Amino acid sequence: MKKTKKQYARYGYLFSIPFVVSFLTFNLYPLLYTVVISFTDLKGVAATEFHFLPNLFQNYIDAFNNPSFVTSLKNTVFIWGINFIPQIVLALSLAVWFTNKRMKIKGVGIFKVLFYMPNIITAASIAILFSAFFEAPIGPMNDLLMRLGLSSKTVYFFRDALTSQGIVAFIQFWMWYGVTMIVLIAGINGISPTIFEAAAIDGANGIQTFFMVTFPSLRPILLYTLVTSFVGGMQMFDIPRLLVQRSGPDNATLTTSVYIYNQAFSGSYMFNRAAAASMILFFIIAVCSAILFYIMRDQDAAALKKIQKARAKNEKQARRSGA
Repeated sequence: MKKTKKQYARYGYLFSIPFVVSFLTFNLYPLLYTVVISFTDLKGVAATEFHFLPNLFQNYIDAFNNPSFVTSLKNTVFIWGINFIPQIVLALSLAVWFTNKRMKIKGVGIFKVLFYMPNIITAASIAILFSAFFEAPIGPMNDLLMRLGLSSKTVYFFRDALTSQGIVAFIQFWMWYGVTMIVLIAGINGISPTIFEAAAIDGANGIQTFFMVTFPSLRPILLYTLVTSFVGGMQMFDIPRLLVQRSGPDNATLTTSVYIYNQAFSGSYMFNRAAAASMILFFIIAVCSAILFYIMRDQDAAALKKIQKARAKNEKQARRSGA
């Protein structure tokens, strides 16, 4: 039996080799290299030689002193916030609606496919679609506003900072609410049915069941959704880069990832500053994710764990004193 287990273990290690090699080559090495060049003077097309700066953190200081970088951070957080709040509200509402056994909604599978479908379309296709939709002066949106009498002149949507940000946020919301809904549906289906039965026996209505049973039980799934959405939102690149030319008026749609791309590949080739901005973004994501994990942790489980640790410590001290 031991030999058989060893043989199976060997196959497991063999199957894991492609992932390990690809991770070391395409993930870990670029990450470490980015950390290194963020402390150097590496810049220019096809540059390979670099030197460490006298002040190792000079690139980080220059990044924070750059108004465009600060603006990109503000834009990223703002655009993510105004698309995530309606996204989680709509996704949670749809998830509760589709999993409600009392209503017995028909065609749930079709709705899931339809709501998830925007996420399947490539970002480039979506950017072209919405760019044509809001095009001025002859775009479909302008034509619709004039036909409905809501506007008497051409509206240039991408010349207004807030409108440009709103369009980008709406696209992000439209692309991702279906994914969030699927995750939340899986979370609700994972809750024990006996809990819902007990709530029904106690006479709880739909609203009470949601706030007293469903929502508290979804805490781990909501935490996962919040963290992954935050990470994805802070890395927002495709839609802002492809939809709005030159990041719109006053850099309204300049996100941090677009700023990093511009520093590295759009003429300036400041690889050192792009690397420093990348590490700042990584640090912000890591710290904010840790804070979210701490805020949304299961406080009862944490309190129980503290009690268990204190009890184990007291028992250990009692054994030492008895010895």
